[in-house]
Amino acid sequence: MSDDAAPSDAAGPSDDARLDEIAAELLALPPARFTAARNEKAADVAGTVGRRIAKVRKPTVAAWAVNLLVRDGQLGEAVELSRALHEAQEDLDAAELARLGRQRRQLVAALARRAGELAAEAGTPLSPAMADAVEKTVNAAVVDAAVAAAVLTGRLVSAVDLADLDGNALADAVVGSVPPAIPARTPRDDLAARRARKAAERAVREAERARADAERGRAAVEKRLETARERADRAHERVDALRADLERAEREAAGADDVVRQQERERADAADAVRSATRALERAESVRDEGAEG
Repeated sequence: MSDDAAPSDAAGPSDDARLDEIAAELLALPPARFTAARNEKAADVAGTVGRRIAKVRKPTVAAWAVNLLVRDGQLGEAVELSRALHEAQEDLDAAELARLGRQRRQLVAALARRAGELAAEAGTPLSPAMADAVEKTVNAAVVDAAVAAAVLTGRLVSAVDLADLDGNALADAVVGSVPPAIPARTPRDDLAARRARKAAERAVREAERARADAERGRAAVEKRLETARERADRAHERVDALRADLERAEREAAGADDVVRQQERERADAADAVRSATRALERAESVRDEGAEG
């Protein structure tokens, strides 16, 4: 609870809730109207709550702009992103952290611009310094669950900077009760189940890569097999052609052998004829010689 809103006497839970409700309404008013509206409300509300309202301090322009952003409903997505970032850190998921980090920066810048638009529409444009303070506050709410809970009350009286967030700084920045940090979106049991699911998904991706590698290997083997078959077919064609040539050569050799044998027979017959003629000549010469002697 802010020191400026601390009660001077005991207050019950209902008083705290009433103060929170009234403070949220007052702190959404344009800064120029705040003091008069606060004093009027403090006078209207009797007892402890009235005295506590009177001590609520005027918000800075940056805090007021963030309160407008809360009432506009623009910080819900930022809180969801904060939870997702926390879970990614729990999982040590570097890829998810990088993606969420980029998303966070884009979202923070967009929310800061929206707060500037709301402030301008309410008649109080933000200076560059105030716009920077708004962006730092929104970023703190996205990064830190405790800051998110405080900012979402819509009861900020000063901007929040993570670099300066120590001691009671967060409590001092909020009027009324400070809610506990927004719990992580996923219980630890669910976190374990999610980690198991992610591990299973990684296993599936690895199996898919292995199958793709195997498919590429099979395709390469199929291609090599097709090439080998083509070479084998060409070799068999050459063998068939050589066999046909061999059969022709064998037939030609067999024919030549027949011719050789026929010529050998003819040569033998010729030799026989020569021998017969030689014997006939010898007989004729013998008869001639005998006649000449008689």
